[in-house]
Amino acid sequence: MWTSKTGSFLFLQLWFVIMVSCDSDRPHIVFILADDLGWDDVSFHGSSQIPTPYIDMLAYEGIILNNYYVQPICTPTRSAIMTGRHPIHTGMQHDVIIAGQPYGLGLDNKLLPQYLRESGYTTHIVGKWHLGMHTESHLPLQRGFDSHYGYLQGASDYWKHIMPYTYKKVRGEGLDFYDNNNLVWNETGHYSTKLYNNRVQEIVADHDPEQPMFLYMAHQAVHSGVGGAPLEAPQEYIDRFSHIQDKNRRIFAAMASALDDAVGNLTLALHMKGMLNNTVIVFSTDNGGPAHGFNVNSACNWPLRGVKSTLWEGGTRGVGFVWSPLLKNSGYVSEHMMHVTDWLPTLTKAAGYDMHSLPKNLDGLDMWDTLSEKREESPRTEILYNIDPLQSPKQQGIRVGDMKLLKGVKKSWSDWYPPPQVTQDRLDGPTEFLDNIIFKYSQEEFGVHLAHEERRQVREMGKVLQSLRHGEKHRKPQPVVVACGAKPTNASTNCDSVHAPCLYNIATDPCEFYNIAADFPEIVAKLETRLAEYDATAVSPRNKPFDPNSLPVYHDGAWVPWLNDTSFVF
Repeated sequence: MWTSKTGSFLFLQLWFVIMVSCDSDRPHIVFILADDLGWDDVSFHGSSQIPTPYIDMLAYEGIILNNYYVQPICTPTRSAIMTGRHPIHTGMQHDVIIAGQPYGLGLDNKLLPQYLRESGYTTHIVGKWHLGMHTESHLPLQRGFDSHYGYLQGASDYWKHIMPYTYKKVRGEGLDFYDNNNLVWNETGHYSTKLYNNRVQEIVADHDPEQPMFLYMAHQAVHSGVGGAPLEAPQEYIDRFSHIQDKNRRIFAAMASALDDAVGNLTLALHMKGMLNNTVIVFSTDNGGPAHGFNVNSACNWPLRGVKSTLWEGGTRGVGFVWSPLLKNSGYVSEHMMHVTDWLPTLTKAAGYDMHSLPKNLDGLDMWDTLSEKREESPRTEILYNIDPLQSPKQQGIRVGDMKLLKGVKKSWSDWYPPPQVTQDRLDGPTEFLDNIIFKYSQEEFGVHLAHEERRQVREMGKVLQSLRHGEKHRKPQPVVVACGAKPTNASTNCDSVHAPCLYNIATDPCEFYNIAADFPEIVAKLETRLAEYDATAVSPRNKPFDPNSLPVYHDGAWVPWLNDTSFVF
């Protein structure tokens, strides 16, 4: 069903298709979550190596979230999306759920698909779950989703769909691929991103446009694979990036390009079904990119500092945007501070949910009117990066207004990591060839071979998105970059937050070059007080040690729920 040219013929028909109007006043909601996508891994942020035209078009025609934060690692972010609560309030603030650990997101939390079901939505998840699978009650179908196609744990092999393990020097592997609650054994050799692309197109094709749909497309890409090569992509995608000499970065670019094509195909499927004109599309990464070989990956957060799993901006400032014809204003860059917990109240508001029925303990804030009406003020004025009591020392971070405080953050992985073959002059701003990317996607500009009809389909899709957008007159899209200037020679050593708090002005110093804690002790004191107030509300982490009874060797070679719901309620 999928090829790298899938949809070429259909894209050429876009202007000849009469869009079916949808009478429902409840929009379809599509949440696309990329895994481990870095700040500089999309061309709308200025990447000179990886063109992402379909992602870019939705971003440029929607609202680019330039001050948007996620959690520094996977499971905590996913819990925040699903609950609207900060991980310190759900016990998901430390690390991720590792295969065989008997815990998950608490069953006392009501999840986003459950809210939307109450509003008449059908609900689907395709891809990665990673919020618990030790009991059947923790699986997606028991937590508000009508269907699930994908895997349950944090990582997988892209071709074999397995999760390996080592226990007492014995190595093995187990299948982790599900269609609803049924194991899928017959997709070995088929690339995950393609499989997920095919399934979401089937879901859209089979859907009744009159009924609102929630589709949570939680991609595996661009996370490292396990069990085989750490970075995996079809050869036809790798061949697109012969201009990238570094092998790992070249394969990573191919993975990102396959992800971009999947976004384009999903957008097309919605259009062809007559649903796109009544859809809200959210795109987000789950954390900053694992750069410079972290997790054996080759993502890039340049010029931001740090990597995935750190509280630096490179680990927490996320790629994100929202697109919809239902937005009163779009085609602009939002500087409103926003946190990943905000999606639950924001999307339930867009869905027409009775906001008075939302729990009072949510940490997320409704951003719908703020973004749609392009208001000057935002309801959010602070971001709690995290408080992790299981780190030694306790790792903490908070931003109030422009000022960011870090405590207990170790020096490891706290540097600035440019992509291979790109020099530091990128710090000074975008390059000319990225101007007007929607209409200038060509071999000369990107060093990527694309057939003439493929370039034309990009242009046609751009025209469709423009025709649906309301708000300000279309402007030539410009990459939204972070410009920091030259790195000071002492930048990597001017913060030792293990011994003393570090303070940064993110508005003037987004790359966190200058620790100004000594100059503003009163601000440090205020932010420490605010951290202490948050800490007083935190619950204990839910993490549990590995249980060998989980191993696939005891379950016919697969990772399955291994504990009885009646005997295990954690």
